Amino acid sequence: MNGQLDTNSVWMIVGAAAAFILLVLLMIIWRKGRPFADGHVYRAIRLSAGNHLFPTQVQITPTSIVHYTPHWFGRSEHSIHVAHVASVRIDTAFFFSDVYIETSGGASPVKCHGHGKRDALEMKRLIEEFQSAYYRREPPPTPVAGDSTRRYTDGPVGSS
Repeated sequence: MNGQLDTNSVWMIVGAAAAFILLVLLMIIWRKGRPFADGHVYRAIRLSAGNHLFPTQVQITPTSIVHYTPHWFGRSEHSIHVAHVASVRIDTAFFFSDVYIETSGGASPVKCHGHGKRDALEMKRLIEEFQSAYYRREPPPTPVAGDSTRRYTDGPVGSS
């Protein structure tokens, strides 16, 4: 050996570099596929179309619904307040279900593709449950018009 690398060591270095790059890519894919928040988070199934590397996720809280899609660089989030949800529709195919959340603002619905049937039904149930709880709350008191002391009544203006 005269200080030069033989072809076996060159191939070993190339193989080690390729294995390292593959490991880093797999770690990125695994990390971006984990639930993005605590609570009720539903991930699409990786076998469904468009969800192989980075499955879309839906978080449902008592006040909002967040549609989250990770990307190689960054992410895409669409948040809807529970009060602005007009309807929830589920299209069930043989293996996967699609959930469509339509808003009262008239914008195009949020489309969540590739969820399991059980998850889709649970998402719809939770949204309806949180909407019912939101609308059961007592309305804020009505201010009395023209009064600088800002007195409030329990009913319509002038019924005190």
